[in-house]
Amino acid sequence: MLTQAESALQAIRFDRSDHSDRTLLDLYEGMLLPRMIEEKMLLLIRQGKVSKWFSGYGQEAIAVGCTRAIQSTDFILPLHRNLGVFTSRAVPLQQLFAQWQGKPSGFTKGRDRSFHFGTTEHRIIGMISHLGSMLGVADGIALASNLDRKDEIALVFSGDGGTSEGDFHEALNVAAVWELPVIFLIENNGYGLSTPSNEQFRCKQFIDKAIGYGMKGVQVDGNNILAVYDAVQSIAAMMRKDRQPVILEALTFRMRGHEEASGVKYVPQELMDRWARKDPVENFGRYLTEIGILTEKKIQNLRSKLKLTIDETWEASLREPDVDPSVSKELADVYAESRSRLAEPNLERRSPKRFVNALSDGLRQAMEHDPKLVLMGQDIAEYGGVFKVTEGFVKEFGKERVRNTPLCESAILASGLGLSLCGRASMVEMQFADFVACGFNQIINNLAKTHYRWGHAVNVTVRMPTGAGVGAGPFHSQSDEAWFTHVPGLRVLYPSSPFDAKGLITTALIEPNPVIFFEHKFLYRSVEEDVPDEYYNLPLGKARVAHEGTDVTVVTYGLGVHWIKEIAAVTPDISMEIIDLRTLLPWDHETVFASVEKTGKCLVLHEATTVGGFGGEIAATITEECFRFLDAPVMRLGSLETPVPFNPRLEHQFLAQSRLSEKLRNLVDY
Repeated sequence: MLTQAESALQAIRFDRSDHSDRTLLDLYEGMLLPRMIEEKMLLLIRQGKVSKWFSGYGQEAIAVGCTRAIQSTDFILPLHRNLGVFTSRAVPLQQLFAQWQGKPSGFTKGRDRSFHFGTTEHRIIGMISHLGSMLGVADGIALASNLDRKDEIALVFSGDGGTSEGDFHEALNVAAVWELPVIFLIENNGYGLSTPSNEQFRCKQFIDKAIGYGMKGVQVDGNNILAVYDAVQSIAAMMRKDRQPVILEALTFRMRGHEEASGVKYVPQELMDRWARKDPVENFGRYLTEIGILTEKKIQNLRSKLKLTIDETWEASLREPDVDPSVSKELADVYAESRSRLAEPNLERRSPKRFVNALSDGLRQAMEHDPKLVLMGQDIAEYGGVFKVTEGFVKEFGKERVRNTPLCESAILASGLGLSLCGRASMVEMQFADFVACGFNQIINNLAKTHYRWGHAVNVTVRMPTGAGVGAGPFHSQSDEAWFTHVPGLRVLYPSSPFDAKGLITTALIEPNPVIFFEHKFLYRSVEEDVPDEYYNLPLGKARVAHEGTDVTVVTYGLGVHWIKEIAAVTPDISMEIIDLRTLLPWDHETVFASVEKTGKCLVLHEATTVGGFGGEIAATITEECFRFLDAPVMRLGSLETPVPFNPRLEHQFLAQSRLSEKLRNLVDY
């Protein structure tokens, strides 16, 4: 019995079935174009005219076969080696060449290289460097198709090495549980960079993994263009009806290095020679010649025609101007411009609401305001979430829009991105802010950078129940806002009151940039105030003066606002001006500077530990911009440099609140 590898190395046997001559020629030309572009790039990289190249030489049948087999309206999410996807979708060659050169006319305006971009016009969403990251995005795209009652599907690529990533498991599990029409195409090409497959995984074949996810697995000779084309056509036709995900394993081989500079010295020459005999372009060309569709002369004429097009287009792209660096342009493209009109609060119709009820009210009205908005999170459906913020939502909006998720933060955040690419806003609830660490890459490298890289808005709000004071210990109490304030592309919100919680969550859900929305758990049921009953929005980036004063400015947010208010109430000899930031990224310099100019002294207070906390950024900026107004150093106060302890007495000692009065007095007396 032949092993998988031995079977893959058998001679290619083509079966034209009932395909027309035109279809066969189109498939051949479809493979020849990326092959000849590759030949050009390999020459240019040896000449030092291209900085980096990830070669798909010998794997063209997969990229071309699957792209030609699905509808032009289906999204496809390729990797480095899938040039044939872009050429098969008729992406303009000059713009593609400009992209590789870092020219401003490229898809990323010189901000990212090779295939790290998307073009929704061509229904292609390119990769980021972190393997497996786009698998969950395909889930979101497929979910949008299901919700919109379309017959479209998604096809997403993974290499064999990428299947070792947690994102692979999460994305496949979500697709299976939610019955999402995604083809997970695994290019099994023998190596993950230089590491051979037997050091990457122990399974004999990837289709065996399908059993564990409760989905179908199909294996195909990835060097046989007709086998790939027929398999994907068949799978796609069935998927448009049953909406079930499928693993498609394509057996192939990487004939060049992981990237061109890597070389292939680690590959046995005998193995290279054997796979060279299975070259998909040469074998299919030979087959078409044997059955009388092609001749050697026609092949040479076709190659000459394509070479002329490639050479002329490359020269045209070279003549394009290089980037003219502009700070204002770079900053302007980090965020998508919000064009939403904000609704003013109706202060005539108000009723008392606790923080949690105001937040829930805002979410509910946002769901009514935007019928395409989707909520996702662990236990948020019938159970209503661990803090009951979404209690009753399933009955009102249904399980399609209020979705319990498997326990997998990364895939759900990626799904939010996929929904956004299809025009749907989403909210992803982290059960506790601490758990966001499991989805960190999706936020930092996918959500935050998409608009800057290739110009697509990202409407995803991540709700983050945060903070200590409730005896929840080290893994349910962290204040991790500073993780995100360092990331351009994100908005970071942190309300302290019911009024702000409702007005800011509704704005977050219409914001065309990813929002990290912190909600202090201690405040959920401990604070109450009159809140407008109707839908309203509050602007981002605007602080509020929570208490006016003349002796000292205290800049804070979240629970810190309530700590300092309590002290102000019992310390009448100190006139405190309390600035509640509300938004951390961007934060309101103008309001803070005006207060510091008035008082001459400033304390920056937050619950997070001091070192590396966001207060350091505020204090440094005040010192730099307001030094001439200061009568004392800008002081900071955060919690102890330890994890958050469980015991209530230890937790009280940990929190900045226990040292706030003393710190404030030291500043006033300076």
